Amino acid sequence: MEFGISTFITDEGIAAADLGRALEERDFDALFIAEHTHIPASRETPYPGGGDLPRIYYRTLDPFVALTAVAAVTERLVVGTGIALVIERDPITTAKEVASLDVISGGRVAFGVGAGWNREEMRNHGTDPATRGALMDERIRAMREIWTAETAEFHGQYVDFDPIYAWPKPVQQPHPPIYVGGESERAIARVAEYGGGWLPRGGTKNLGDLVAKVRDRAGWRVPVSVYAAPRDPAVIDSYAAAGVDRALFYLPTHPRDESLRRLDEMTELAKRHS
Repeated sequence: MEFGISTFITDEGIAAADLGRALEERDFDALFIAEHTHIPASRETPYPGGGDLPRIYYRTLDPFVALTAVAAVTERLVVGTGIALVIERDPITTAKEVASLDVISGGRVAFGVGAGWNREEMRNHGTDPATRGALMDERIRAMREIWTAETAEFHGQYVDFDPIYAWPKPVQQPHPPIYVGGESERAIARVAEYGGGWLPRGGTKNLGDLVAKVRDRAGWRVPVSVYAAPRDPAVIDSYAAAGVDRALFYLPTHPRDESLRRLDEMTELAKRHS
């Protein structure tokens, strides 16, 4: 089992390039970062974690800009979104961003996606929360067409464009793996439909049974990375027994020195379970 880091990169924490260097120096294999374009001032949608929304949500950097900085100073580290809010993104532009990052990184992108939870945030992008799942599915299918076809064309309910040329094409073939976030029945179905991986959250109950279910539904050994994996040796052992491929420890957002101190602690735990 490999070990990586999941985190929020903000303007108040460790710089993206510094974090990337530190992870590769410590032999972590991946970095997955969160995305929020903005946080509405209304705060109508309750925070799923309970209580007040943490400050980091208000201050996230654009994930593709941050991951480009990481990719530029690393050679092996997988650079991933955890998760990209496809429901808030133009699919033609996002397809170019993902492909460009895959080219710049030499084929190290993992495209983590999800339908999001903040209803006011998605409404500000013109997305109806009631149909966000169908919108995400269609946008991802359109992006796959752009990545794989020399002349791409797509006609759907939410995405519609006549033949277009769009380069660069991704280094990874047929395209970077799409890691589907979430543990619902629909999320599991999405892995089978278009996923190149599954991205459940740490703390998910009966994870071993769900890993087996995801792979059985998909009909192949889907790679599994656990987002915000707890730093509990017993839980890490259970992940290994369940066939999890990567545990992504959650790194709280702090300035450089404190971040490096915490990374050193996580490195020791990873070494004991490698």
